[in-house]
Amino acid sequence: MTDTSEATPTPVGRRTVLIATGATAAALAVTAAAPHAPAADPADATPVAAAAVCTLTKEMTEGPYYLAGQYVRADVTEGKTGIPLKLNLTVVDDATCAPLSGALVEIWHCDALGEYSGFVGSNGHSEPDDGTFLRGAVLTSSSGAASLTSVYPGWYRGRCVHIHVKVHTGVTVTADGHFTGGRELHTGQLFFDETITAKVAAVSPYPANTVPRTTLAQDSIYDGGGAKSGLLTLTALGSTTSAGYTGTLTLGVDQG
Repeated sequence: MTDTSEATPTPVGRRTVLIATGATAAALAVTAAAPHAPAADPADATPVAAAAVCTLTKEMTEGPYYLAGQYVRADVTEGKTGIPLKLNLTVVDDATCAPLSGALVEIWHCDALGEYSGFVGSNGHSEPDDGTFLRGAVLTSSSGAASLTSVYPGWYRGRCVHIHVKVHTGVTVTADGHFTGGRELHTGQLFFDETITAKVAAVSPYPANTVPRTTLAQDSIYDGGGAKSGLLTLTALGSTTSAGYTGTLTLGVDQG
């Protein structure tokens, strides 16, 4: 089944999300968490106006594959095979760029074959489906950091490789490890550099996904805006594609 509801991006609300990018954003996050820590580069320590650092962008559709109340857990792989992916996301307040502590960062995405848990078969493959693989969430630390372990997503017809993300506040973590309640601040998507995705697509198990792959430039949701539109900064974990990547992005959310 094609993810048709994502073919035309529609805002899920009037809230906006602020993305701080580059070395200056990293300096902001570190400075807010530890004001007396030495800066990595003197230029990064220079005070700058928030308007010169952060760019506002609209939220993106959550798509048809969201399942509420998933596990609060840092590792969402559930044994899924694929190239390792470490996500290092930082959540900051849009008004001040100060880190947002105790927010819940939730992700969900398809596996190497383009299948979402809870909807297996939509991309033409048959496999066990418990409705939880490659879904999960973590609470941000005092420095606004949220780190999750997954695998590099595959693709399905009509969409480029991406990860869905939500940010919530005030959730309750239940005794069985799920979350309930709270307030949703942001719904967006994370995107991947096309050059790296092309390399990943050539490594097992990704070639088993024979659905035509939509590139980043062809995607109907990604608008070419780089980090302000959710494009991750990818860093290799080793000397080969199979070793995996770390994906980094700083998200600023409107608490109003």
